[in-house]
Amino acid sequence: MDLKTKVQKAFEDWERNEYQKALKLKPERQKEFTTVSFTPVKPLYQPNDSDNEKYLDKIGFPGLYPFTRGIQPTMYRGKLWTMRQYAGFGTAKESNERYRYLLSQGTSGLSVAFDLPTQIGYDSDDPLAYGEVGKVGVAIDTLADMEILFDKIPLEKISTSMTINATAAILLAMYLAVAEKQGVPRNKVSGTVQNDILKEYIARGTYIYPPKASMRLITNIFEYCAKEAPHWNTISISGYHIREAGSTAAQEVGFTLANGIAYVEAALKAGLDVDEFSGQLSFFFNAHNDFLEEVAKYRAARRLWAKIMKERFKAKKERSMMLRFHTQTAGSTLTAQQVDNNIVRVTVQTLAAVLGGTQSLHTNSKDEALALPTENSVRTALRTQQIIAYESGVSNTIDPLAGSYYVEAMTDEIENKAEEYINKIDALGGMIAAIEKGFVQMEIQNAAYQFEKQLETGERIVVGVNKFQVDEDEQPELLKIDMKIQEEQIKLLKKVRAGRNDDEVRNKLSALEKAAAGSDNLMPFVYDSVKAYCSVGEISDAMRKVFGEYKESVVI
Repeated sequence: MDLKTKVQKAFEDWERNEYQKALKLKPERQKEFTTVSFTPVKPLYQPNDSDNEKYLDKIGFPGLYPFTRGIQPTMYRGKLWTMRQYAGFGTAKESNERYRYLLSQGTSGLSVAFDLPTQIGYDSDDPLAYGEVGKVGVAIDTLADMEILFDKIPLEKISTSMTINATAAILLAMYLAVAEKQGVPRNKVSGTVQNDILKEYIARGTYIYPPKASMRLITNIFEYCAKEAPHWNTISISGYHIREAGSTAAQEVGFTLANGIAYVEAALKAGLDVDEFSGQLSFFFNAHNDFLEEVAKYRAARRLWAKIMKERFKAKKERSMMLRFHTQTAGSTLTAQQVDNNIVRVTVQTLAAVLGGTQSLHTNSKDEALALPTENSVRTALRTQQIIAYESGVSNTIDPLAGSYYVEAMTDEIENKAEEYINKIDALGGMIAAIEKGFVQMEIQNAAYQFEKQLETGERIVVGVNKFQVDEDEQPELLKIDMKIQEEQIKLLKKVRAGRNDDEVRNKLSALEKAAAGSDNLMPFVYDSVKAYCSVGEISDAMRKVFGEYKESVVI
């Protein structure tokens, strides 16, 4: 009798003679146990629940294909993850003060939140921007704002992530222009631009142009940065917003990697070599509440992406196969009730991201279910990362949960389910076709509905919301954005317009519009427009004239 058979027989004996007897004496506290993604959880996991006989092929070692255990040989023993707190509100001056405060408190990278008008290509004085200027992020109209935003912040030393998609080319061009003014060569600039438009069509909605034009802009950035800014991550393919919209863990992985496949295919179609640009791709995942499922999710995503790049796209460089990712704790899990409980939730989620091998991390602040975070709550969120990094000991060894029968079985489960979704999307004609047919949106909607039903019936407990409630009279201190910010922003925009060369502005915008109608890479034209102090709205409009705007199909 081989070892596998012995273990299985011993397990069946235990289940019959010990577990079932215990159940007769005292039933378990609920009929069925599942993860937050509705995956059934067995009472006990044992060696036969995962295929550890294929250890070298499926699990292996850190820094080696398939990167299940991490992309660096030393992981956090060599360098801790980048502690990158997402921030931005009001004017560039106010956000600059918050960034400098965060840097003084030990954050090791910046992450910029832009307001809604900036995200969808409208200037602060546009009627459609009224009431939204500086609300959910910083207002950026021209290069002048970007210069203020990074005043006294040395861009050769700081890595910056920018959460921007439809206008990513414009904001990246502004960032490179600020670096140039600081005397920083482009090959020394590091950071990430989110630049993931497909998840906007799926889950978030801050798109401008139809998919074909959007994909052109994205691949233009790939090509431009491969030559001009080799240390810049040209896209952050984002599962975060897919999960925030209500997806399961497997859907988050499957749909995110399917988006990644679409971007790689678009780049190859544009004539780029897979190993030329794929090392600059990065990913962005959610850290949800189900601790062990989340750890398994990151490991499964790494392994599956490595397999896709090697087998599907024939990548040869190891860096091309590495899934490098940023994580943000789950905003959708934060509650307006008993806000201090959110500190505990964020701590659990932070541990999951770290034990899953993230490269950078943002921790949400406790009051973000109510408003933009205060300085004190932001500091507590940052301290959560620092305590885990320096006091918990979890960063002292690599992939410490590997070999857990449950974690390895869950890693296999998520990988298999995610791959099934990718195969379905392939059968539909690829991710853009799947989005246009409503398949992805409907799958997420169904998962979100199932979770909401569980909350309403009490099958799923959220502490302080549907159980363990208390009366709360005291309102926590909140950060409020003054409407005067819009007036200040419009004044600055008018001043910039009055001081620039109008002929140069017309010429640069005309050249961009003409290039958009052709097939040239648009990044040099966007960069020239930015340098002439053309505004985000003006540059977006020059391309709107050629590309038009995307109108969402209603999914019922």
